[in-house]
Amino acid sequence: MERRISVMEMRMLRWMGGITQLDRICNQDIRQRFGVVAKADKLREARLRWFGHVLPAKGDKVCRIGYDLDVQGKRPKRWLDTLLADLKLARIHPDQAHDRTIWRQRISKADPATKREKR
Repeated sequence: MERRISVMEMRMLRWMGGITQLDRICNQDIRQRFGVVAKADKLREARLRWFGHVLPAKGDKVCRIGYDLDVQGKRPKRWLDTLLADLKLARIHPDQAHDRTIWRQRISKADPATKREKR
């Protein structure tokens, strides 16, 4: 799924910049030119941010009930499997979610589009 998102994102960026595959410009250079971070990284950040919200919740909260829900049947990949892969990739332990400030620092991916130079 991340690959499809990345392909779609790069097609849009190339189209907006008038860049073709024949120009032989790599994706990182195109992202730098537009000042954006990969959408897959931003989606990963959003999943981890949501997990940091759900984990400290009490057992009777709706978000926690959905997190602990176990449905019969086999699915190819569950949300929790994706989340555990994200945690491993970010080198974060789930226990760090209880300290919100540290959690936000660890999961945030710097977005060059939102960074501005001070005058």
